[in-house]
Amino acid sequence: MFSILKKEINTFFSSLIGYVVIGTFLVLMGLVMFVFPDYSVLDGNFANLDTLFSMSPMIFMFLIPAVTMRTLAEEQQTGTIELLVTRPVSDWQIVSAKFLACLILVVFALLPTLTYYFTVYQLGAPAGNLDSGGIMGSYIGLVFLAAAFVAIGVFASSLTNNQIVAFVLATFLCFFTFLAFDFLSQLPVFYGRTDDIVQSLGIQYHYNSMSRGVLDTRDIVYFISIITLFLTATTLSLGRRKW
Repeated sequence: MFSILKKEINTFFSSLIGYVVIGTFLVLMGLVMFVFPDYSVLDGNFANLDTLFSMSPMIFMFLIPAVTMRTLAEEQQTGTIELLVTRPVSDWQIVSAKFLACLILVVFALLPTLTYYFTVYQLGAPAGNLDSGGIMGSYIGLVFLAAAFVAIGVFASSLTNNQIVAFVLATFLCFFTFLAFDFLSQLPVFYGRTDDIVQSLGIQYHYNSMSRGVLDTRDIVYFISIITLFLTATTLSLGRRKW
């Protein structure tokens, strides 16, 4: 498993994939945080990182599928999946290694955003007038969100040998699991009755809770369940070759 994980990470950083992903994320977040007037913290009256945690999911919906689309689709397209499964590792270990490699890349993309924290820290009046504990909790929520999107992306990549199809499918699933339940809860059949229950089925509901810096056990269990569900589905999808 660790050899596969090491191979995937080396693949990311020995080519342009890793650098393009990290650079794209940082450029987009930098523009949103400090350039675009509707979102810039420089035009606001409060020094905070709310823009980072509110806009990152939208960027992740497209960026993470771009990272995960090749994980299994490329293996199936080139036929190397057959060589991979001859190694003394289980399907679950293969899927877990692919998942962890993609997640590590996304976490690497998040690490430079700590410079935003120090920038906003200095912008406070007085300097340091920030809820550092809440920001730490929000970062944890963002990592859980990224892990959920990575699990969805790896699952989409296991369904096809076409990377473009895998990207489109992963983007749709990320969008659906994040936003669709909030829209569905506004339908007359649910609104005022079970709208809270319908909203709680979506990722956005639990991410918004964690992005406030509150680490609720229910939110953590939800994310772990989503990640486990899609990784299990990926393992079953990978096992189709045996059917």
